[in-house]
Amino acid sequence: MSLVCAISNEVPEHPCVSPVSSQVFERRLIEKYIAENGTDPMNGQPLSEEQLVDIKVSHPIRPKAPSATSIPAILKSLQDEWDAVMLHSFTLRQQLQTTRQELSHALYQHDAACRVIARLTKEVTAAREALATLKPQAGLVAPQAVPASQPAAAVKRFSFIYINDKATILTTERKKRGKTVPEELVRAEDLSKYRQVGLHSASIPGILALDLCPSDTNKVLTGGADKNVVVFDKSEEQIVATLKGHTKKVTSVIYHPSQSVVFSASPDNTIRVWSVAGGNCVQVVRAHEAGVTGLSLHATGDYLLSSSEDQYWAFSDIQTGRVLTKVTDESAGCALTCAQFHPDGLIFGTGTADSQIKIWDLKERTNVANFPGHSGPVTSIAFSENGYYLATGAQDSSLKLWDLRKLKNFKTITLDNNYEVKSLVFDQSGTYLAVGGSDIRVYICKQWSEVLNFTDHTGLVTGVAFGENAQFLTSAGMDRSLKFYSL
Repeated sequence: MSLVCAISNEVPEHPCVSPVSSQVFERRLIEKYIAENGTDPMNGQPLSEEQLVDIKVSHPIRPKAPSATSIPAILKSLQDEWDAVMLHSFTLRQQLQTTRQELSHALYQHDAACRVIARLTKEVTAAREALATLKPQAGLVAPQAVPASQPAAAVKRFSFIYINDKATILTTERKKRGKTVPEELVRAEDLSKYRQVGLHSASIPGILALDLCPSDTNKVLTGGADKNVVVFDKSEEQIVATLKGHTKKVTSVIYHPSQSVVFSASPDNTIRVWSVAGGNCVQVVRAHEAGVTGLSLHATGDYLLSSSEDQYWAFSDIQTGRVLTKVTDESAGCALTCAQFHPDGLIFGTGTADSQIKIWDLKERTNVANFPGHSGPVTSIAFSENGYYLATGAQDSSLKLWDLRKLKNFKTITLDNNYEVKSLVFDQSGTYLAVGGSDIRVYICKQWSEVLNFTDHTGLVTGVAFGENAQFLTSAGMDRSLKFYSL
């Protein structure tokens, strides 16, 4: 519907209505009429400009002029609109073509950049591995030469690809094992039935380190204050080998999982590799300039991690005795007290004399996480087989459990006053945690409740270890005794 002015009979541009006659007018015309006559043009009643009421309408459509309504005029109008549409379409096609060319060029550049980045990344990785193979990091002690008598083929090339592949396999196997608890695993209620079944006295003044052979848990390895490393057969109840060579007490020992080889560390600054069958030292690793405080074997079985009072941790090849890398946290400037590999071998933890637990990335050789909370020197750390939990003990009479996924302490077990934690170990299934120190305590994981407590040792317990499927528990202490507990 369109409004029509009562004076001009045309569509008004500014319509208004007269309240006197209720007629619509073009404001311009009605104002002139009122100025001349002062009345409404339709009924002659008095009318002023203030009485006019504007009408709000959307843009009024003015009718075409009569001359534009002829057929030729309509055809011309249609032709003009068609021409405008065609010109607009041509412009859009040109813009589309330009945009396509620009997009194609950008995609080509992106693809080329990705290929260059991939190539450079591959070259950087290869260069890093070559650098790690050829020499230790700048500023570190030089590696020992490989003995000329040793065949070159026997030297396994240090490669992170090898380590990563091994970690992938271990992670997969661990996740499979984690879904079910071994049927042979001793139940928590049966642990309380443990009793002492054997006693092996060591030389005076005491045993400082303990480990079991993973492939044959009857083989027990100990290190003593008498500077000796002893291999004891539990089933035969006799000493298999006594290994002598350290010039100071032996504080850490490890049994190789698949070879008749054991490792030991001492405050005499050396790490020794021993042949059990030959009863002799086959390699001396000189990775540190101060006493070695911690030792851990990589999951591949080819490399050793060590920590020292010289504030460095070192990564060494057991076949050659060569130090592959040696790193310190320059911002801390504190002695390391212990070290332990994660089950997958890609990360490891170290404890410090100033109560810090540090997690390191082996490949990048960087400190990736810190766990503060203890108030004394850290004495022992242990990773659970499930790969998620880390247990730590320190000279503050407390045991702390850490979640590696959330990087936080989720449980603190406060021990008796003046309790000294010397050893921590999870069983292979990750079900139990044993603590050795002022006595022996066993906790069931997840509930973290105590299920066992042995007080048979008359001195500090310096080492504890579980047999296969927790069928037995062995411990060693400063009272010179090696004890076995089983059902």
